[in-house]
Amino acid sequence: MRTSLIALLLLMGISVFGQKVVRYDLYVTDTTVNYTGHKKHALAINGSIPGPSLIFTEGDTAEVYVHNKLKEETSIHWHGLIIPNGYDGVPYLTNAPIKPGETYLYRFPLVQNGTYWYHSHSGMQEQSGLYGALIIHKREEHPMKEYTMLISDWTNENPDEVHRSLYAATDWYGIRKKATQDYLESLKERQFKTKITNEWKRLSAMDVSDVYYDKFLINGSPETNAPEFKGGDTVRLRVINGSSSTYFWLRYAGGKITVIASDGKDVEPVPVDRMIIGVSETYDVTVIVPSDSSSFEFTATPEDRTKQASLWIGTGTKHAIKPMPKLKYFEGMKMMNDMTNMASNIKMGMMSMSNQQMDMNTVMYPEVSGAAKKHRRKKGMVMDTTSLEPITTLNYSMLRSPEKTTLPDAPVKTLKFTLTGNMNRYVWTIDNKTVSESDKILIKHSENVRIILVNASMMRHPMHLHGHFFRLLNGQGEYAPLKNVVDIMPMEVDTIEFAATESGDWFFHCHILYHMMSGMGRIFSYENSPPNPELPNPKRALRKLYWDDRKPHVMAELDAASNGIDGEFMVSNTRWFGQAEWRLGYSLMDGFETETHIGRYFGKNQFLRVYAGGDFRYREGRAPEKNLFQQADTKNKRFVACIGVQYVLPLLIVADLRVDHTGNVRFQLMREDIPLTRRLRMGFMVNTDFEYMVGLKYIVHKYLAISTHYDSDMKWGAGLTVRY
Repeated sequence: MRTSLIALLLLMGISVFGQKVVRYDLYVTDTTVNYTGHKKHALAINGSIPGPSLIFTEGDTAEVYVHNKLKEETSIHWHGLIIPNGYDGVPYLTNAPIKPGETYLYRFPLVQNGTYWYHSHSGMQEQSGLYGALIIHKREEHPMKEYTMLISDWTNENPDEVHRSLYAATDWYGIRKKATQDYLESLKERQFKTKITNEWKRLSAMDVSDVYYDKFLINGSPETNAPEFKGGDTVRLRVINGSSSTYFWLRYAGGKITVIASDGKDVEPVPVDRMIIGVSETYDVTVIVPSDSSSFEFTATPEDRTKQASLWIGTGTKHAIKPMPKLKYFEGMKMMNDMTNMASNIKMGMMSMSNQQMDMNTVMYPEVSGAAKKHRRKKGMVMDTTSLEPITTLNYSMLRSPEKTTLPDAPVKTLKFTLTGNMNRYVWTIDNKTVSESDKILIKHSENVRIILVNASMMRHPMHLHGHFFRLLNGQGEYAPLKNVVDIMPMEVDTIEFAATESGDWFFHCHILYHMMSGMGRIFSYENSPPNPELPNPKRALRKLYWDDRKPHVMAELDAASNGIDGEFMVSNTRWFGQAEWRLGYSLMDGFETETHIGRYFGKNQFLRVYAGGDFRYREGRAPEKNLFQQADTKNKRFVACIGVQYVLPLLIVADLRVDHTGNVRFQLMREDIPLTRRLRMGFMVNTDFEYMVGLKYIVHKYLAISTHYDSDMKWGAGLTVRY
């Protein structure tokens, strides 16, 4: 780890035949940060997180030199900009990656205005700090006081480890957020039936976000001040959600928030009390500073309401806004139970809402249901004690373009995409296929493309289209707003359309970083586009791009107890897995056993998996036995090959049926993760070889638990479980 040398930001305007060329130099470096008393390796642009704000005027030519000072590849994507395909910044799709030590020049004309941002499109670098604001002013703009606020999420973990942990189905993040919905909590909340129904339908606990974050930031700080604004000022806030996976509620202690632009495009002003900004969306809003000698809080609260980031507008006595109360997760679980069938799939007949007009999550909002608790005054601050009811919340149907946005007359190509996913194994797909499992979608220049998006998952998905603006059909007719990101809520059906006016390949994907890296995306490819000179071997480049959702993830567990040592090692990707298990006693009487399997997952929810492998076991001094099927039991000595099938039953019990090459059959039922309390887990196993086990684990840390179990072969034992 090394601290970056803070590089000087170079900005100069050069007149070339009357056109202004605006140059920036961006140095991508290593750095260290300390947000929570924990020093962490991070990535930075020009020594800071976020990187510098790039300021242009419509009609300028941007000339941005990106200097890669890292020991790994990097890239920069210009989010929301209409630029030549070769500068879009998606490595192995539109550009070659910027190698360590290289400098790459992005040079493109700016044909638009508005609030945008830039970020790395290489691996998990965006989560590590590689992002910044990009503002393009109108040629003739009415003067207004403004402030750019880039909101982001911060984890002290390595983002690759976060992704691996999600893939391994850890509930550590739920524990940190107090969102496990365990059995003890269900009894306290009188929601035991809701919990049982949830697991009977093989569903995971309810949540609105996947990751626990240590901090939420505005312009790189959990708390930011803007003292330059005075009483009576109208301030334009350029709000950018540069987070990797967090939706934010925006609220203002000084009064209404008036929305005037979305994703860089103007909309007719809409005054609201609060609004949610999706991952990667931008909004321009205006707020009024009510009085002098006062500072009014503008908050960005994550959708899971675990923390918040604050911008204090003005100077003087602080007027804070009341914190948002804790979500009512069991109400959300009840809603989820009603929406889904026994196959854990959303009932498609309920797909009726669109444009965020009916937020199904409102059942979890205490401030709407009237169940919010009173909050104490913050020390040294005047609390906003006004009632939150009635409150006006922004939804897409309120957005109206000030100008007509109708598409030119042209043939229409209609596509329908169903957003799908598997929360247990963390595989995110479109039409049950990842990017690497699907073909490019061919479109023709000068046709109109209409996309119907159906969210059949229980998570929100902010879908982003590179290099284009689309019309969001929201009931505003010819004045439908233009956007480049659409937030699609669970059970929602939305329609977007755009004119195909470009060339080359363009990415369309969920902008939750971990969903994108797990496969939720597609590639739009213009027919008859010329070859990309940066990618002389397009097949090899595509394989590199596909590796994002194909790469394997590792999981391991070691249980060292007083009666023996158990362990498991597993490597898996979207569809395939390899697994090794072992049990080792401390004497030959207890013996040892190892099983190795290779197999594949099947089905939308991957409840079914088929495997083949081997089983080797040895122990001394035990009398021969027979199994439930009256076959000679080989528990004392066996060396067999086997094939089998596993299926997830209601209550998340895994049924395992296998047969070995000698004809012996074994049927087994098992579950490892019954959440008795927030940290206490129970597991059990029973099979037709008359083996059984029951155990408890108390989770101390993400990687460590105190455990005890009773095993039919090794009896009682207690010790520590290490899980990776």
